[in-house]
Amino acid sequence: MLPGASSHRQLRNIVAEQIRAAILEGRYKPGQWLRQEQIAQELKVSQMPVREALKQLSAEGLVEHVPYRGARVMDFSPADLEDLYALRAFLEGRAASFAAQQITPEEIAELKQVHAEIQKHSAPEEVARYRELNRQFHELIFKASRRPYLIRTLSQLWEAFPTMRIGNYSRTASQPLAGRDEVDTLEHAAILSALEQGDAQAAETAMHVHIESVLRELLGMITQ
Repeated sequence: MLPGASSHRQLRNIVAEQIRAAILEGRYKPGQWLRQEQIAQELKVSQMPVREALKQLSAEGLVEHVPYRGARVMDFSPADLEDLYALRAFLEGRAASFAAQQITPEEIAELKQVHAEIQKHSAPEEVARYRELNRQFHELIFKASRRPYLIRTLSQLWEAFPTMRIGNYSRTASQPLAGRDEVDTLEHAAILSALEQGDAQAAETAMHVHIESVLRELLGMITQ
């Protein structure tokens, strides 16, 4: 490795994390142009790590490169949401099916703990923590599949996942989806039960039902 290569890569990753956080927190809005010079000045770095960080975030799906224009934050339409949720339902359903055959008692116990924590953080003022725990619940499941490609793909998909990028839609910026708390609890419980029983088909079906249910309510909220 060339001298300084490690520190250069580390700086690029730090810059990428800073930009990613700004997008996830809504400080950079959907469709907003990301000017390398301005970001470099804000972060007090040269433009090179910013340029490389934007390429990395483009690969993750958070940033879009427009030829001859530059980079901007991805802006998802309702049709994009439908496609992303359909993809997620298929992949996470498949992962849940494999997880049911591979998951350990320790992983089941961790899932139960996260499930219990989700139920404690359902108030509107705790929506950020609620969504963080929800992500943990889903990640635990697809990682329990022991399928490396599925895990990598879903990890990348979640980085660009619109419901995790709450700034996309002002109505969901600080509000949970109406009525989702109780429904999520029941749907998560069904997934957890299927996993604990080792029922691959039931786990896959329960995951499909859950993700498609969230999509219907999200589309209903943002298109009103």
